[in-house]
Amino acid sequence: MTALSRYVQTEDLLLGLEVADKRQLFQTIGLHTERIGNLPADAVASALMRREMAGSTALGLGVAIPHARVSGLNHIRALYVRLVPGLDFDAPDAALVSDALVLLVPSPANQEHLELLAHAASLFSDRAFRGALQACKKPIEIKALFDGWTPEALARCDPSRIGNAR
Repeated sequence: MTALSRYVQTEDLLLGLEVADKRQLFQTIGLHTERIGNLPADAVASALMRREMAGSTALGLGVAIPHARVSGLNHIRALYVRLVPGLDFDAPDAALVSDALVLLVPSPANQEHLELLAHAASLFSDRAFRGALQACKKPIEIKALFDGWTPEALARCDPSRIGNAR
């Protein structure tokens, strides 16, 4: 089980999202959280954009972890977005981002937020995890991957069976 599993919910897994740029991505995330989580879309999009303007949240390897503090949020919310096609995120390796894990945290942020961010960066830096993630085609498969992934899972990982987990 990953530290993210309690925050990643099936309804927050957005696959095949087509956007023109980061601004449109953040607006889409804002609209989603307004519809699903009753958070003001503009507040979410603005917070994500402000953080991104301070420095790119792209890790490289096709991954970005946009994150922001959101007033009015009372718990951490994680959204996984698979972008098609990939999006320019000013990544250190210049690779387009196809996997984005968006972390929205209450304001002010706390130690849990920092630990979760570090965990997410480590998880998405794992080639085996990224490969298993890309093999998942349905939100329920992705949720099962987040719920069932451990470093030891690599030895027995069969991405074709992720959807049958539990």
